[in-house]
Amino acid sequence: MSQDVQSQELRGDPDGGDGTPEILTLPLDAWHRARGGRMVPFAGYEMPVQYEGIMAEHLWTREHAGLFDVSHMGQLLFSGENVDAGLETLLPGDIKGLGEGRMRYSLLLADNGGIHDDLMVSRLPADNAFEIEAGALYMVVNGATKWDDLGVLREGLADEVVINHLDEQALLALQGPEAVTALERVVPGVSKLVFMTCAAFEWQGNPLWISRSGYTGEDGFEISLPGDVAEAFADALCAEPEVKPIGLGARDSLRLEAGLPLYGHDLDLETTPVAADLGFALSKRRREEGGFPGYERIMMERGQGAILKRVGLIVEGRQPVREGAMVVDADGNEVGKVTSGGFAPSVQKPIAMAYVPVASAAPGTKITLAQRGKIHSAEVVAMPFVPHNYVRKGA
Repeated sequence: MSQDVQSQELRGDPDGGDGTPEILTLPLDAWHRARGGRMVPFAGYEMPVQYEGIMAEHLWTREHAGLFDVSHMGQLLFSGENVDAGLETLLPGDIKGLGEGRMRYSLLLADNGGIHDDLMVSRLPADNAFEIEAGALYMVVNGATKWDDLGVLREGLADEVVINHLDEQALLALQGPEAVTALERVVPGVSKLVFMTCAAFEWQGNPLWISRSGYTGEDGFEISLPGDVAEAFADALCAEPEVKPIGLGARDSLRLEAGLPLYGHDLDLETTPVAADLGFALSKRRREEGGFPGYERIMMERGQGAILKRVGLIVEGRQPVREGAMVVDADGNEVGKVTSGGFAPSVQKPIAMAYVPVASAAPGTKITLAQRGKIHSAEVVAMPFVPHNYVRKGA
């Protein structure tokens, strides 16, 4: 656990001394290679893009359980005086009202109402895996933005708020309808969790922090554990017949089918929560009280509407459109842009997310796309493209 938050971590991506970013390795790097993972650079790390094929891995996760290594993501602990109030000056979520063992999706906002990052925040009980006091907050941020996030957080929070970067922790995601069956055998008791709750567990004497959450639209879990335990734990999970290792390629197609935005593609510093259709992340109390970056612009857009809105598209034919394709009007003028796109294995059609003029954002609206000199027809549809299968309280 690194507590030196003024170190190189806050000044940007680590480098090898010549100014070029250093490509880092995950705790499971050798494990991925031994299992046939094809490694590619992503978010500053060597990561597995696939093992046996993106479509096969995608469908396995939808039907069984897929194990994803997401250790590149940033895991942060916040403690100290006024930590709740401090984070509420940067996030639009109700942090003060977050109960122990509960988690919330939120946004790290810029002064213009744009988005530095989207993230998850959890409240830790006294019994937690990090040997820290009850009431502390655990946050998971995106891997590609974690260094910048740390800088924004340190600059925006008072000195009495302590940030610990858990750089020695691994993070694994087990996703799919059979995830709970497999994980319950390895870690008894996890089935008591429901969507967006979290708790401490043990495996062979090692502390685990487990949440029932994920980014595929399926039921599943995210497991934070010491990096030196990750390989043995991954072996234990993959020994279960329901579980196979899954790469980045299928993670992307799964989250796209689930209608979940990816930072740096569907979200960025020029995109507001209203335009991104993430109004649910603006808690009621915070909307009434304000006090977060971009408040006036965001509330104006809530009342009057943003110029553009993120929507889902079904593309006609079999040819997928990719990020960067233009949304064009009847005269061929660019009026929006595709931010994510691909062929959806579960839907068996090309799908996309795009920003379109609000007047064209209603489901059923016909949209014209231009990509590499070719014109494609699409229709706005409600997201998610595939129903979410979260296990909620009372289900």
